[in-house]
Amino acid sequence: ASTVPLSVFAAIVFAEALLWRPVEVALIVNNGLGKFGRAALLTILATALRALGAVLFMFAAQPTIGVWSWYYIGANAASLLIAFGFFYPRQRLRLRLELYLRRLADSMYVAGAEVLFYLQMEFDKLLVLAIGGPHLAGIYAIIMRLVDLTAIPIRTFSMMLVQRMMRAPELLSRLSVKSGIEGGVFLVSTLALAALGIVLHFFPDALGKNVAEAAPLVALAICVPGLRNLVEYQAELLFARGQTLVRAINLALLAGLKAVLLTYVLTTILDTPELVLSLNVVFLLLYLASTLLTYSAMRKPAKPV
Repeated sequence: ASTVPLSVFAAIVFAEALLWRPVEVALIVNNGLGKFGRAALLTILATALRALGAVLFMFAAQPTIGVWSWYYIGANAASLLIAFGFFYPRQRLRLRLELYLRRLADSMYVAGAEVLFYLQMEFDKLLVLAIGGPHLAGIYAIIMRLVDLTAIPIRTFSMMLVQRMMRAPELLSRLSVKSGIEGGVFLVSTLALAALGIVLHFFPDALGKNVAEAAPLVALAICVPGLRNLVEYQAELLFARGQTLVRAINLALLAGLKAVLLTYVLTTILDTPELVLSLNVVFLLLYLASTLLTYSAMRKPAKPV
């Protein structure tokens, strides 16, 4: 924070909060209406615009973080214009207060759960920084960012499953279906990280010089993507069943457990490769806790969504 000017920090927050978030609203609305193709196209266009901004920045006369913030604002502003111009549904919006009041409690629970979910995703990086120092925090952040890449297809699948479960809550009533889906999520996630690990083994600089330092450690976290994505998937199951308050409580409990486990690992293991390997155990314990909380809650009748 001491090396980033306040004006640059404010510019990045402006781009993320006021320019990019409305684009995400367009994505959510299109997905909710079943227009997955339009949502995917908008995602591709927005990502391409951000990438174009990065390429143009490479040729800037003054490649400073201040200049980059303006390129970042420009890329997000262009994405917002495209989202508003071509991807927002052409429907008249009507404010019916009784509908909002009926959904207010669920909305608050969902919003709280989302805040908790993203808080625990970022808080662990701050925890590693505070206990392990900047070098270890950088390695951890790189590994977790690669883990995030494996979640992209899983989130798409979860979104479609949630829509199906809203209409048929009994979809996962059979153990074979539950175990089959969870096995598939774990397998796809693990294979995705394994593929990244193989690429980085032969081409350490493929994702940049910063990633190259962490490349030999990626394979040590082989089970982390599958276990982490399963925890996220289980949280979506409760959302699909209308158990939004339970979902928020579960995420709060898991965030606390994650902080305790990471603190223990960071204070007892000093060797970096061994520490990365221990993350598999940390996320296994988180998955087991999530499984216990989620499927205990799913024994209760689903609430109408």
